[in-house]
Amino acid sequence: MGYIKEKFKVKADELNAEVKDLLKNHGTTKIEDVTLAQVYQGMRGITGLVTETSLLDANEGIRFRGYSIPELREALPKAPGGAEPLPEGLFYLMLIGELPGEADVQYISSLLGRRSHVPNHVFDAIEALPISTHPMTMFTVGIMALQTESVFAKAYAEGTNKKDYWSYVYEDTLNLIARLPRIAAYIYRRKYKNGDHIQPNGMLDWAGNFAHMLGYSDEGFRELMRLYMVIHADHEGGNVSAHTTHLVGSALSDPYLAFAAGMNGLAGPLHGLANQEVIKWILQMREELGGGMPTKEEIAAYVRKTLSEGKVVPGYGHAVLRKTDPRFTAQMEFAKSHLPNDELVRIVWMVYETVPPILQELGKVKNPWPNVDAHSGALLVHYGLVEYEFYTVLFGVSRALGVLASLCWDRALGLSLERPKSVTTEWMKLFVNGKVEASAE
Repeated sequence: MGYIKEKFKVKADELNAEVKDLLKNHGTTKIEDVTLAQVYQGMRGITGLVTETSLLDANEGIRFRGYSIPELREALPKAPGGAEPLPEGLFYLMLIGELPGEADVQYISSLLGRRSHVPNHVFDAIEALPISTHPMTMFTVGIMALQTESVFAKAYAEGTNKKDYWSYVYEDTLNLIARLPRIAAYIYRRKYKNGDHIQPNGMLDWAGNFAHMLGYSDEGFRELMRLYMVIHADHEGGNVSAHTTHLVGSALSDPYLAFAAGMNGLAGPLHGLANQEVIKWILQMREELGGGMPTKEEIAAYVRKTLSEGKVVPGYGHAVLRKTDPRFTAQMEFAKSHLPNDELVRIVWMVYETVPPILQELGKVKNPWPNVDAHSGALLVHYGLVEYEFYTVLFGVSRALGVLASLCWDRALGLSLERPKSVTTEWMKLFVNGKVEASAE
């Protein structure tokens, strides 16, 4: 079975017992009142999901199993000579709930390396698409083509015991995470590098090998990929990609189907696509201001112009956070260490000094501070990855770590098919007038 898989089973059994006890003794406890506005406005703030891997605090930012991003940058094992945490270590933490040692991370790296072979029919499916196809569409097609390899789907078809579902989901999770960098890099090289593909390097870690297959040998870029894969990996369960993966998985769709669905959600402009919108906005601003380094006054005027046209400043504001996103701060610290004089990065920092006061003055958003998307594009451009349509694919490869670890827990805990109650607006009108009563069913 492998010792990490065995350890996960022990942890899952322990938490299963705790959850059953909670439901038995407190299943009717009311967590909060749900307002009519919450029902209509995206169920914002309703506590209705359990996600073991991470928790988002409005004031402190994301915590993975209780650890903040600064803590993880210190505590997680690193590549030889590197300063950024290895994503394999974060995956272990999210899955097991304990900080890994060097041996744990090396074990996962070797597992992923051994499982990374992608069947040729997956590449054939991608090749069948027009070269003009958006990279995220190619990515989801590749994932769907890879579904033929699902261990869970085969086991379910053969009638496996539901108590063992988690085991097959675990196998699919490791296989899928192992193969995603190869698929993503194939798409990048096909679309932007004339199909000049680069074979994997089995001596490198997961993120380092991804950077290699993309075509970037700079150790700084490998370090950026390690950091990028860590900070984008998870953001509790209510965001679109995580929730969609969980929802589709609750129907016992295999991890390939569930993750592909999550990636279609990530591709939306209000979710993962936002990272490419940020860099487009900054480059357009610089061009309209005549190129070069703008002044703070010029940036402020451009921000006001953007807002007056009924548009948003991409990368600012977050549905939950009420402070500067720690993921933004981590990228800023990386930039100060590796590329402090980069012009585009300095513009990002000037925008950071300019936008929040304007948004506060205008009362446009509850949180005027930058999120993770506000900085990542400038770092990628510095190292030469200027094809910003591809940025969401990078996000997707990273997000697999969190949503698939969470899917393992969904099946280990035997979480139910997700099926919330819906009503009509006519019912709402009757309800507020006291003519019908809410049903607990």
